[in-house]
Amino acid sequence: MSTVRPVIFGVSCGLMPPDPARALFKGKPLAYGEGNLSEAIARAGAVPFLLPNLSDAVRLAGLIDAVDALVLSGGTDVSPQTYGEQPLDPDWAGDPERDAYERTLIAAAIARRRPILGVCRGAQILNAALGGSLYQDISAQTGGSLRHRDWHRYDENGHSVTISAGAWLAGIYGAGDVLINSVHHQAIRRVAPGLHAVASAPDGIIEAIERVDDEHFLIGVQWHPEWLTTPGRAPGGPLFSAFVAAVALRRELQ
Repeated sequence: MSTVRPVIFGVSCGLMPPDPARALFKGKPLAYGEGNLSEAIARAGAVPFLLPNLSDAVRLAGLIDAVDALVLSGGTDVSPQTYGEQPLDPDWAGDPERDAYERTLIAAAIARRRPILGVCRGAQILNAALGGSLYQDISAQTGGSLRHRDWHRYDENGHSVTISAGAWLAGIYGAGDVLINSVHHQAIRRVAPGLHAVASAPDGIIEAIERVDDEHFLIGVQWHPEWLTTPGRAPGGPLFSAFVAAVALRRELQ
């Protein structure tokens, strides 16, 4: 009797450099995952598989052979240098080490035709890696923007987004307005070639990007669906379930 192997999602890690003052794993580099994202993936029926930051780029890229899709997790700022700019403020210098690590994973996933889901920072690095740019800080570089990040309210902070008709996301939530959470101060500015903006906030900030065709299945959302459990907001579970189903189908057809 044959059994179908579960869908496996490779999840990018947050990175911490060696720190001689840190009590835990003193002086050692760390690669970590955020628990709610792994739980959301598992609830949707996939296996979350954390992808460590290997020093050998060939071995790092080879990890994608073991998974069916790549999930780019949230976390630190994307470095402006990744999209050809210098930081306008030292606080916005970002995380170039993590950028390089995730760009290797993105290139490998695209080369192997693996679907990609980017969450918050994940949507930003996906856009930057494919040739787009970001606002280094929304409030400093745009006028009259919403408050997209509130440190004290954190994921309680939120607003509506308008999803475009015909988008993959519209197949989950419908076209039109839905309520989401918002915990970012950077955002997509110039959309990368081949990607399409498919959701935006009332202030015009791009909140989701997609490319869905025979060769690519690339989705990026600026919010954190793994934290969306508050009544009245668009639940995150259906997004992960739909992505699992799409990945399973594409795996079957390859």
